[in-house]
Amino acid sequence: MLHKTQIFQVSTLYGAATLAAALDAGLFGPRDEARRILLVSNNAAIPETALRLDEMHGYERLADRFDSVVSWNEAISPHHPSTWGPRGNDTAMWQKAFRLAWGIDTRDLIEIAVESVQVNPARGLAAIFSESAIHVYADGLMSYGPTREKLPLTIACRIQRLLHLDLVPGMKPLLLSEYGVGPVIVPDEAFRRVLDQISQDAADDPQFAPVLTEEPTAVLLGQYLAAINILSPAEEEDLHVRMLTGAARAGHRSVVFKPHPTAPASYSAALSKAAADAGVRLTVLDAPLLAETLYHHCRPELVVGCFSTAMVTASAYYGVPIARVGTALVMERLKPYANSNRVPLAVVDHLVPDLERGQTPALVGAAPETLSPLVRAIGFCMQPKTYTELRESTATWLQSNLDGSPGYYFPELRLTELGLPGSRPGARAKLQVSRAKRVVRRAVRRGARKTRAEDRS
Repeated sequence: MLHKTQIFQVSTLYGAATLAAALDAGLFGPRDEARRILLVSNNAAIPETALRLDEMHGYERLADRFDSVVSWNEAISPHHPSTWGPRGNDTAMWQKAFRLAWGIDTRDLIEIAVESVQVNPARGLAAIFSESAIHVYADGLMSYGPTREKLPLTIACRIQRLLHLDLVPGMKPLLLSEYGVGPVIVPDEAFRRVLDQISQDAADDPQFAPVLTEEPTAVLLGQYLAAINILSPAEEEDLHVRMLTGAARAGHRSVVFKPHPTAPASYSAALSKAAADAGVRLTVLDAPLLAETLYHHCRPELVVGCFSTAMVTASAYYGVPIARVGTALVMERLKPYANSNRVPLAVVDHLVPDLERGQTPALVGAAPETLSPLVRAIGFCMQPKTYTELRESTATWLQSNLDGSPGYYFPELRLTELGLPGSRPGARAKLQVSRAKRVVRRAVRRGARKTRAEDRS
C-alpha cells in the first residue's frame, strides 16, 4: 500500500496560520491519511540575525498539527533560501538526499504546499519533488494580483489549486489564473479559531502587559518599506508620524504602534516625540507576535496602516474600522511597474478611507463592482504578456474610467509602452528617451565587462 507524505513550506507565522486553518477545515484530507512535515524557511536577508518563526507566540500550537518540523535553511546550508535552487541535472540527487534526511520512504507519494511558487524556496522545492502534486497558498492581498514570474510547464501543470483567505468577499484572485488554477477559500471561521489559539499564548508575555494597561483605542501598523527600497528611512519614519497625527486628530489619546520586526529603533523615538507633542499616550509593542493578537486582547476602535494585510484582517475578522495613510506616495514610488505590491496597494487605496483627508474609518465589506475591473486592468499592465486576454477589457475600462482614477494607477509612460488609451505624444517622447538611455547603459556595461576581461588576460 502506498503511503502519502505532505510537505508544508512556510516562512511567516501568518502563512503557517493560514495552512493550519486549511488543515483544520479538512482541505488536505483526514489527519490519519498522510504524514505531515512542516518545512520552515527563514527568508530574511541575514537569517542568523532575524526573528525565527519558532520564537513567535503561537508557533508551538501551530507546529502541533504536524508530525515533524524541518529547517530548510539547515537543509541547504550554507546557501540562502531566496537565492538557491537546484541545477536541472541535480534534482533527483537532492530528492534522494531529502527523503533520506527527513525519513520519507522512497515509495511514498509526496504532496507539497508552498507560498510564492514562482520564486525560491518554493520553486526549488517543486523542482526537486518533480512528481508531486502542488498546492499553493496565499496568505494576504497579493493573491489578488498577477503571477510575478512565468512558471516552467513542469511545475505549472502540477498545481492543483490556490488556497486563499476571503479578505475581500466577492473578489476573485488573479494569481495563477493563467494556468487554469482554481481558487479555494480557506473558511473564515477556521482561520479565526487559529488566530484565537495563537493569541492565547501571548497573554502572559511581560512585553504585552504595558499595552493592556494603557488600553489603547488605536493601533498603528509599521511595514518597514525602506527595507525593500520603496521609501527612504526618513520618509517611512514620517509616514508613521502621519499615522499617529491622523489618529490623534480623530480623537484617540491612547495609541499602540506595532513596528515591523526589522524596523530601526529610531522609528519609535520619532513617534514618541510626535506623540508627546500631540498629547497622546504611545505604547510601542516590539514583541514577537502577530498584529491580530493585539486585536484579540485590546479590542481597538481603529487600525491605521499603509497597505498591510493586517489592516484588512482587522476589519474582516475582528470588526475593527480601518483607515489608510500614504498609499498615494508609495504607489508613485513603486518600481518597476510590475512590482507585486502594486495590487495590494490599489485594493487598499480603493477600498479603505484616507485618514488624512478626513474620511471616516470603516469596515471593508464585499468588493464593490468597481474593484475587480480596476485590479484586472492593473494586472494586465503589470504582466501584459501573461494576461493577453485582458487587453481588450483593459482598453475598454481605461477609455471609460481613466479620467476619474488617480494618476498613479496608470502612469502615462506605462500606457504608452503598451499602446493603451491614455498615452500622449509627450509620454511617447519620454519613452523613446528612456529606451535610448537603456541601450546606452547596456552598451557601457558590455564595454566595461570586455575591458575587465582583457585586463585579466
